[in-house]
Amino acid sequence: MDFNSSITPGFCPECGSILPLLRMSGSVTCYNCHKSYNEAVFGTMEVEYTIHFNSYENKKSAQHDNRNAAEEESDGPIVSRRCPKCGNDKMSYATLQLRSADEGQTVFFTCIKCKFKESENS
Repeated sequence: MDFNSSITPGFCPECGSILPLLRMSGSVTCYNCHKSYNEAVFGTMEVEYTIHFNSYENKKSAQHDNRNAAEEESDGPIVSRRCPKCGNDKMSYATLQLRSADEGQTVFFTCIKCKFKESENS
């Protein structure tokens, strides 16, 4: 069976078998038909990712309600907690499960005034 008409990266162009991983030599030999190929048979192996993060400039809301400007720019829900840096009594928070499942979550607090960050293991 000839698979030359539809070459798929990572598969032998001659017999269609899955090729073994590329070794340091820069070539790979098919276990089924015993033909050798260079690394081009794997196609383009590079993948590029772009991760877009929110910035404080983009967080300003178009809605104008009764909250003050600092609360509109907060990183999450707002709680009554004193900032150890500036003494402000409101901080936003976010939670993540960073430790194993049988342990508590980690709470990240951000002051809505000075943007000081602290964490607490609950």
